[in-house]
Amino acid sequence: MEQKKNTARIFGAGLIVLGAVLGFASGTGKTDSGTAVKPAPAAETAKAEPSETAKPVSTPIVQTAKVAEEGTGVVVTKASDWAEQFPNEYTTYMKNDENEEIHSYLELHPYLKTLYEGYGFAIQYGSARGHTYVVEDVQSTGRPHKMANCYTCKTSSMTAKVLNDGDSAYAMNFDDLTPEITDAFGCFHCHENEPGVLTVTHRYLYDALAGDFEGVAPETMSCGQCHSEYHFDPETKATTLAYTGLAQMNPDDMLNFYNTGFAEPFADWTEEDTGVKKLKVQHPEFETFLGEGSPHRANMTCADCHMGKTTAEDGTQFTNHYWTSPLDNQELLDNNCSKCHKDLAAEVEAVHERINGRTDELGERLAGLDDQLAEAVAAGSLSDEELEQVRDDFRSAQWYWDFVFVENGDGAHNEKLATQCLDSAESYMEKIEAVLNK
Repeated sequence: MEQKKNTARIFGAGLIVLGAVLGFASGTGKTDSGTAVKPAPAAETAKAEPSETAKPVSTPIVQTAKVAEEGTGVVVTKASDWAEQFPNEYTTYMKNDENEEIHSYLELHPYLKTLYEGYGFAIQYGSARGHTYVVEDVQSTGRPHKMANCYTCKTSSMTAKVLNDGDSAYAMNFDDLTPEITDAFGCFHCHENEPGVLTVTHRYLYDALAGDFEGVAPETMSCGQCHSEYHFDPETKATTLAYTGLAQMNPDDMLNFYNTGFAEPFADWTEEDTGVKKLKVQHPEFETFLGEGSPHRANMTCADCHMGKTTAEDGTQFTNHYWTSPLDNQELLDNNCSKCHKDLAAEVEAVHERINGRTDELGERLAGLDDQLAEAVAAGSLSDEELEQVRDDFRSAQWYWDFVFVENGDGAHNEKLATQCLDSAESYMEKIEAVLNK
């Protein structure tokens, strides 16, 4: 597990930023006919004041993110079109190309093939790399793609397509949308057409937060648009979140939504040899960071740790758009983190050891129970009542375990929540074992 987490330290923990505060970019204007116009001249960039970073103190949210409008015929300006006006931001954005290494989780954690059997992640499951590679990676993955909803968060072109055409864009054939892609993950995701303005372009997040929208920092919502647990609506195929409001944004209520919010319990797939209706959790950094127990949710944002301010050689201060772990940003560690943390790297490493070790242990145990259940089903050794209960308990156990395994902070974003999820997973495993080992 540690190799997975070393990778996550570079990309994974940094992935929570998924484009937060792309402060330089995405300023396509448009005429009434919907054609793109050249970016307007940039405002003068402020010179850096003497090195002074914001102290991590609790402050009220004084800014609300803008929400992108629908049906406007918006046109995407590529990130490269902003390079001349915002050279520092663009240079650091392109630095994401350096995060090019991919590790196979299936090789690092062979038990995943059992837990994900019958689903695409049992075919190919690699670690994330720099955001600049996302289109290339989604197109080349060994997992099959049926619809364009797989492009959600991978390309600005898909984001604009949904804004212009509505949910019908999600149900397009994957290959039919591919020729329309002109930009990868770029400025548009977080700014739409206004440089420096944080905009929620994925309206499913706005819908999910409902009345709590104004209570979440824009810099965190920028990341939460994509670093969140989602599903594809069974009818529309639209990318959708599993809660309405912050109070429901927790693993317990989200699982309850999947269990009771549909005519039949929602499942990403049903495992053939066990009959378990399984759920595949997707990178829930947003829900984890804002969850109960998060040490920094009240006074920090994703961008504070995974971007930060930096100073160019000419003294210009700007927002760093190289999305990485704060442990790989020495300037941030020295000027900010050190105000509260004597040795942040050592603290994070200790959390990783606790959470990753237990996650791997429980993953192996759960995979063993998967095999044991398959044998019981084949032998017909369980009553209908026992089988139904074991299947429900297995669904819950894998949900709570996966919520931790796929979360890219590996416990560092919210160790309390990660521990609670692993406790719940283990509790369900004990119930399964009591029936299978009777």
